[in-house]
Formats: sequence, structure tokens, C-alpha cells
Amino acid sequence: MAALYEGYTLCGLVPAQTLSSSGIQGVETERDSDHVVVTDSTRCVTLYKVSDQKPLSSWTVKQGQTLTCSAVYNSQTKEYVAVSDSKVIRIWKEEDILLDKAFKATVSADVWRVHCVPEGEPVVLFQRGAVRLLDSLLSAPQQPIEEVLAQEEAIRWSTNILAESKQFVIFTTEQKGDHFLYLQRLNPNTLQRYRLESEEPGLSPLSFSASYRDNHIRLLYLYPNGHVYQSVVSMRGLGADEGAQALSLPRNLLLGLPVGEGLLEAASALVLDEAHVAVVGVPHPSAGAGKDFLCIWNTNFQTLQAGKEMAGKIYGQLWGYSNKLFIPHGKTLSVIPYECPKSSLAAALGKLKQAKTEESKAPASVPSWNNILHGEKAQPSRTVETRKTRTNRKTQAAPSLTIDQVLEITKMAPVEEVQKEVEGLLSRADIQELQASLGQLASTLVSRSLADPAFYTASTLAQLVHTQSLCHSVCPDLVLLALEKKDYFLCQLCLQFFPDIPEAVTCACLKAFISMPDADAEKVSLEPESVSFMETLIVREHGQVGLQNGFSPTSFDRDRSDALSGGGAVLKTREEDKEKTSTPPEQICPVGLHKAVLLNEVLRTPYSDTFLLPHLKDLSSQQVVLFLQYLQFLYLKYSQDASTPMHGLRSPSLTQIMDWVCLLLDAHFTVLVMTPEAKGLLLNLHCFVKSQVRLVSELGKIEGSLQELNKMKVKKDVGQYSIEVIELF
Repeated sequence: MAALYEGYTLCGLVPAQTLSSSGIQGVETERDSDHVVVTDSTRCVTLYKVSDQKPLSSWTVKQGQTLTCSAVYNSQTKEYVAVSDSKVIRIWKEEDILLDKAFKATVSADVWRVHCVPEGEPVVLFQRGAVRLLDSLLSAPQQPIEEVLAQEEAIRWSTNILAESKQFVIFTTEQKGDHFLYLQRLNPNTLQRYRLESEEPGLSPLSFSASYRDNHIRLLYLYPNGHVYQSVVSMRGLGADEGAQALSLPRNLLLGLPVGEGLLEAASALVLDEAHVAVVGVPHPSAGAGKDFLCIWNTNFQTLQAGKEMAGKIYGQLWGYSNKLFIPHGKTLSVIPYECPKSSLAAALGKLKQAKTEESKAPASVPSWNNILHGEKAQPSRTVETRKTRTNRKTQAAPSLTIDQVLEITKMAPVEEVQKEVEGLLSRADIQELQASLGQLASTLVSRSLADPAFYTASTLAQLVHTQSLCHSVCPDLVLLALEKKDYFLCQLCLQFFPDIPEAVTCACLKAFISMPDADAEKVSLEPESVSFMETLIVREHGQVGLQNGFSPTSFDRDRSDALSGGGAVLKTREEDKEKTSTPPEQICPVGLHKAVLLNEVLRTPYSDTFLLPHLKDLSSQQVVLFLQYLQFLYLKYSQDASTPMHGLRSPSLTQIMDWVCLLLDAHFTVLVMTPEAKGLLLNLHCFVKSQVRLVSELGKIEGSLQELNKMKVKKDVGQYSIEVIELF
């Protein structure tokens, strides 16, 4: 049975010029399923990493210019393509900063949209119906563009699909109340025109969606009266151009959606697979009036399979990529993960029961939150696997309790009995089939722990988190409960396994970790892998210092002296010379081993800059200075040894470290400048940046030479020994 899972916010909406618009022109998939390109209705294109809910890059046209077409990603050239002011085609790469300095070409006619399928060449659709491949158009940008559409005929919607290795541009038009479908095939170029059957007088389709399956192109369209129709065009019938005469295209009614009183105003229907359709902006059959929902309907059996109320205004826009739906509503663009299992009558009616066969007892690919959000396969936890191997015949023979019985026990039984029954539940061979119920079980335990201070099952909650069946959305009070109980091991597990922890909770964990005395932190039991990384890092404190990533202590001292001399004279004393022979303070870890491990978990937690910054401002200046000192220590270690981030161990990346440094400085720069204790720290950070600038500058000087080396042809047969002289000009 289809399901909609807990959603999350990708970004806020840019205020639009009209109240009926969301301010978003389009959402396009990028290099993989975890990256999307969002184009707003004014001047900005932004690249987002979906799983982190984080913008990676953003590009803006000049004031007075307007993006009139949503940007697409050309996977062949790894470039972005967009159109501004209807006629200016802009092409740029991710490393480009300013759009005005990137490539642009002005064409002779107004552009409607640029479309691009994965591994395909971008296609330009003009407002009057002509189609050009991008490369062909750019070879002569001012080439004349023919008019395909009749007078008073205008494009309403368009897309392109790949069918039988051929690209098709599909668009619909409207002319005096009549609606037409155009199919433009490329290489060879052929164009077909079809007339759509009319609905009630005065009703026009609200949305269109196209798909290709079984040698047929299928067009789905939704009317304001709730009727969802499908028209099918056979690929075998596509031949030469049919001329201006439009063929009549039959349709069949797929769904009759409830619309309540009146007609739909802003709604959209999107094909998910051969049996499921997602609909947004249509009332739920069992909900009251005035509420908008996102629903998944089964078209084979005419049944509603899943529904989720969407808060705020609905704009009638819906995009879907890789089992994720992107919906603008209210003031946010939300991502809603979903799944649509193979359709059957039993599943459609909600009466499908899992067969208890030997095959079903094997670990199945039942979706968990990790694979819903990140596409990862769920792996049974080591704890569960170990427990299974220890199960003896006596335990196997004993009748196991149902999940409902265990839930009742957790509400009243003492801690020892609850731990015993939950452990027995987790040791069952069919635990994968109970993933949906484990969230309810965890929520029950958390609710009881909050209501009864004497009741707390630390080990049981840790085992449930280890199953990777939970997330913050399913059990939102779990992390805060762990902080209240000072159960930092459970906090560590949640930070590791929950991909959707809100920024407010992340910051609460940071404040708790940074404020904890080192002596108390050393008493906490933590995961061995994360501890091993920090033990290795701290052991290197007195090791040999090398030069990596453009930084060395020698250059640091030189940069620091230069920076200090700019503000006043510096007298070098014998005591200072003596201090140089010892380990500099910034190369000594400012926090204890276990506190460092917990801080690393915070560094690895996904976040959005926009939502995290306000919460970081709640940190005190002492907490910020200490955290920056720790980040400085990590940066130094990473700079001295490029192999510091260890695969298989819980180690933060250099990018994560620098991102957090920037965030803290953004949130507290004014306070830090006024804090005497932070002066040396800020000076050190300035020197780090200066060393990086010097490195980039030196690399820039030899960039041309390195490029020439790449162009050189390598001799295949050089024998056992050879000497080759390479001249660099």
C-alpha cells in the first residue's frame, strides 16, 4: 500500500509578486537524486543537497533582469542552462560565481522553456512552438525561428521525455477554449498535433503530467471539477508530420476526485507509476472543508492510499524525483518522501497480510528512514544480529508476544520487565516486518519516561535507535529526554542515526556537550569507533609536524608576526623563543577525549544554515570561544596530515569543520571582537585564511603548466628504465 512519510523543509519561499504564485518557477533534478536546482520567479537559481536541506551554491542575475525559464542541468557538459528576459540564454558551471560573467547568447525569438533529460542534450522550446537542440541554436543564435502555433494559440504546459532512445518534446496549448497536444520528435524531426476532448464549458485543465510506458506516451490531466483523465498516444502511430490538421485524441476517466463545494482553483496531479497518482490541493474525502491535502490515489482500484494535510496556501505545483515529492505551500518548499509498492487489490484495500514463509523471515528490504531519505539499504543492527545468534531453543519454542501486547506492557510494567520484553521483541526473526511499530513503541517509552521521572529504560531506547527504524519525526522527544537524563550515549546514537534532527535540537546538544565538565564526560560510555579516531588524533599532538594543505607552523608564525606588526610593535623576548620549542597551545586539544567525540557528532549532523544561525546566537561567548578553539585544533591536525579523516571511523570532514567555523563567526563576530580572550583566537583564524590564500595563489601560478602536463601524450612503451625531460614554459 502506498505511503507518505514525514516531510521536511528544503527552503523558504521568496515573496512573489502575486498572492497566487509560490515564487518558484521550477525544481529540476541535478547530478543525482540528492541534488536539485530550484529557480525562483525573479532572479535566483539555487543548488540544494536534499538530504542535508542545505544550499550548496546560488547564482543571481543583475537587478532589473528576470529569469523567465527554470534552470536545468546538462549532465553531459556538467553545466547549468537558464533563460533571462525571454531571449538571453545563460550557461554556467558550478564553480562560476557571477552569472553576468558566464556565457550568454541572445536569440531571435522568445523562449518558453529549456528541457533536459538525464544524459540528453538540452532542448529549447520557443513560445510560438518551434523546437531547437541547444547546440544547434547556439551555433547561430540569431537564426530565424518559425512559428508553429496558430493565431491566438498559446502554450500552457511542456515537458520532454526519452522514449525508445528518442527525445520527445511534449506541450499543450489553448486556443479560444480548445486544447491541443503537440508531440515533437527530434532526430528525425516530426510533429504531431492532437485535439483534446472538451470538458464542461469554461473548464480548462489545471495540470498536466506525461509518462512513457509500454510503447505508449500517456498524458494525465486534472480539471477543476476533480476529473482526472488519461489520453494515450501509441509510438507506432508516430510518423511524418500531420500538417495543421489536428487529430482527435480520445480520453478515459481515471479518477473522479471529491472537490466539495465549488471547483478546484489550485491543484495538481502527478503520475508516480502505472497505478498511482499524487494529487495536491484536493480535499480529503473524510476531512472537513477548507483543508488542503497531498494524497496518493490508486488508479487501478479507485482507492485513496495515503494522505497528508499541507499547512498554508497551496499553489497547485508539484514535482517528483526519486521517491520524493516537492511541494510549495505556505511559506516553505517541502520534501515529502513516499513509496508505492506493487499494486494489488488486497493492498489497495489495506488488507494485505505478510506471508509467514521461510523467505519472509530473511532480512527483507523493508524501507527505513535512512533509505527513504538517502536511498540506503536498511541494515540490521549488530546488536540484533548478535542477539539472534544467542537465542537458544528454549527461547525459540516459547510463544512470542505481539507488538500490541508489548506496547501494553511498556505502559505499566517495571523497568526490568519492559527491557526483557522489548529485547525479546527485537530478537525475533521477523523484526523487519515490525519497523513501523517500533516508532510507536519508542514514543510510548519516551512519553512514560517524561511523565514518570523514576522510569527510564536507557538500554532499551538505545537498542531501538540501533535498529535504524526511528527518526526524530517519529519520536521527537527522544533526544531532549536523553539530554534531560544526561544519557549522552543515547544522544550520540540519535545524532548518528537520525537524518532529520532539527537545528534547535542540534544546538541544544551542542550547548549540553560544550558545558559538560571534562571529568563527567570521561565517565560516559561512547561508541568505540568514534573514540578510536580521537585517541589517534590526540596521540599525534607531540608527533612530527609536516606541511599539508598549504599550512605549516613556520608559515603560521610568520603570518602571525606580520599580523601583529600591522597593529603595533612586537618585542620578541627570550621567554617567547623558549615557548617555540614546546607544543603551541593551539595544537593541544582544548577539551577532553569524550567531550571531543560528542562534539564531532554535532559537526557531522546535517543542518540548514538559515535555521541553525538563530540558535547558535544563544551560545555564550565562553562556549563559542571554546568550540572555536576545538575547531582550530581539528583544522591544524587536518592541515598537518591529509590522512587524518579516517574511513570507517566517525571523523568529521575538513569541509564540515570550516563550515562550522564560518557559522560561529557569522553568529558571534561582534561579540568575539569585543571579548579579550578571543583576540588571539581570531588572529590565528585570520592566519589560517591567509595561508590558504597564499596556497591558492601559488597553485594559480603553475596552473598553466599543470594543464600542459595533462595534454601530453604518455609513451606506452618506456622499457624498464627511462629518463624524460619535460620543459615547462
